[in-house]
Amino acid sequence: MQPRRRFTVPLPNGRSLALGERTLIMGVINVTPDSFSDGGTLTDISSAIDAATAMVEQGADLIDVGGESTRPGAQPLSADEEQRRVVPVIEALASRVSVPISIDTYKAATADAALAAGAVVVNDVSGLRYEPALGGVVARRGAAIILMHTRGRSRDMYEQASYLDVVAEVLDELRESIAFATGAGVAADRILVDPGLGFAKEASHSYEALGRLDEFTELRRPLVAGPSRKSFLSKPLGGRVAPADRDWATAAAVTAAVLAGAHIVRVHAVAQMLHVVRVADEIRRYHRLD
Repeated sequence: MQPRRRFTVPLPNGRSLALGERTLIMGVINVTPDSFSDGGTLTDISSAIDAATAMVEQGADLIDVGGESTRPGAQPLSADEEQRRVVPVIEALASRVSVPISIDTYKAATADAALAAGAVVVNDVSGLRYEPALGGVVARRGAAIILMHTRGRSRDMYEQASYLDVVAEVLDELRESIAFATGAGVAADRILVDPGLGFAKEASHSYEALGRLDEFTELRRPLVAGPSRKSFLSKPLGGRVAPADRDWATAAAVTAAVLAGAHIVRVHAVAQMLHVVRVADEIRRYHRLD
């Protein structure tokens, strides 16, 4: 276990995100009728706002708002419909919570509208591979961006889950995404990376990426991990655990991510994972380096 590198990520309006002293918690708000994790319970705008506000009260350091499901097999959504779902939530939250708000989208138009509404981070599951124009929007708005690894689209991502060395290949593809971002004018210090657990990866690939998460520090960018409630967690449990019942398994994966050096963990059950993260951080604090 190596010391976790510290970063200061600039955000719009003179704000910044301090990373490394402790693990930050990003709470997930899915304003989608087909969310895999919560069955679409937050499609009502007021319910989404209330849930996000509760997450902040429970200890969330960031809130990630998404309007399109990117689970395997999900159907694409128009930018207009995505914006109809997320922009009112972001506008309301921007005046109610003090933590940074992230927009979970790969669409340039949606990101632009969300950033105008008060978001300061873009969480792009495609690593700028779906809509390269998104990089220019992020640069112009002065936002931070999380570049996640995936291959293909939601409908066919598992067909592309073929690796000789999953960590080496994901590292290479994240380096390409970083190059896409900087080439579009995004400052390097505004870039975070996410290995994309569960995306275009079989369960074994996700476990290997999680088990070797410390190797992603060679990218020299803050590391985001999002194992929460994903299907790969069910494999050791017989594969029959519903998403809402995967929080114990999520706790194990979050602990592993923190011990490996993740700067941010993206979770659904904020109150429970706050306990997990704080204990894992304390273990890190007392670990003796060899």
